[in-house]
Amino acid sequence: MIITRQEDVTRAVLDELSRACNPRFREIMSAAVRHLHDFAREAKLTEAEFHQACSVIAKLGQLTTASHNEVVLIAGSLGLSSLVCLLNNGNHGQTETTANLMGPFWRSNSPRTENGASIVRSPTPGTPIFVNAWVRDLQGQPVANAEVDVWHTSAEGFYENQDPGQADMNLRGKLTTDAEGHITFRSVKPAGYPIPLSGPVGELLSAQGRHNMRPAHIHFMIYRPGFKTQFSQVYSSDDPNLDTDVQFGVTRALVGQYVLHDSRTEPAPSGDVEGPWYSLDHHFRIEAGEAKLPKPPITGKSEGARPTLAVLART
Repeated sequence: MIITRQEDVTRAVLDELSRACNPRFREIMSAAVRHLHDFAREAKLTEAEFHQACSVIAKLGQLTTASHNEVVLIAGSLGLSSLVCLLNNGNHGQTETTANLMGPFWRSNSPRTENGASIVRSPTPGTPIFVNAWVRDLQGQPVANAEVDVWHTSAEGFYENQDPGQADMNLRGKLTTDAEGHITFRSVKPAGYPIPLSGPVGELLSAQGRHNMRPAHIHFMIYRPGFKTQFSQVYSSDDPNLDTDVQFGVTRALVGQYVLHDSRTEPAPSGDVEGPWYSLDHHFRIEAGEAKLPKPPITGKSEGARPTLAVLART
C-alpha cells in the first residue's frame, strides 16, 4: 500500500500481518500493532520521545546478563507481570489463586534437599525460620511427588546470585512433597529489599516518585506432571511495604503469617536455636494443566563486588 495519510500506516501493517500462517501469532501481533499505533496517536508522541523510548528498550536488553534481568524487572514495575499472572490463573482472574510472579531471580537446577533440611549453604546471618508448606489441588486433595523449588534473599536483602559472599545456590533448594503434599525446610528469615536502580527501571521509578522496595517474601515454584506449573511468593505479614510493593505482586492469598517465637518459652524444631525464631505455614492450590517450565531469567552468579542497595523515597 502506498501511504497517503497517517491512518494508512496501521492498515498497511495489519494487511501484511494477515499473511502470517500461525493464527495465534497473527492475533497477538495484530493486537500489538493496533494498540501501539493507538498509543502513539493518543499520546501525540513526538519524534524525540519515540527515539527516547527506543533507547530505553535497547538499554533493557543491554543490561540483561546471566545474573540480572532488566526486562523482567521493568515488566514487574509496570504491573504487567502481575496482570498476566492473574489473567492466566484463578479462572482467568475471577477467583483467588496462589499463583504469583516468577520474578527475575529464579535459577534452574537448585540442589536437591530432603524434607526438614536446611537450605542455608554458607554462613548467613539472620533469624532462623522453619517453613511448612502444603500443596493441594482445586478439590483440596494433597498432591504428592511435586517438585518444589524454593529461593529467597538473605537477611541483608541479597539473593545469592547478587552476592559473591554467598555460596552458589545458597538459600535455594528443590524439595519433593510427601503423600500429604507437604514439604518442610529450615532457612533464615528473608528481608525486604530494594530492586536495582542502575538502569531504566530506576529512572522510571524516580520519575514517578515511587520507592523501589519489595516486601520480604519466599519464592516457591511447584512442578508436577498433570498440573500447571505454579510460581508463587509468600509475603511476610509484618513487612511495612505490603501495600506499596514496587512489583505489584502482593495478593491477599499470599500474605503469609511469619510468626515470631522465643526459644526460651517455645523451643524451636531444631535444638541448636537459641533466642528468637520464626515459623511459616502456608497452603498452595494448583490447577490441572500442562507442566512446563519457562526459560530461567538468570543462569549464574554476578562477578565482582556485592552491589550497594540504594533506596528511593516514596513522595
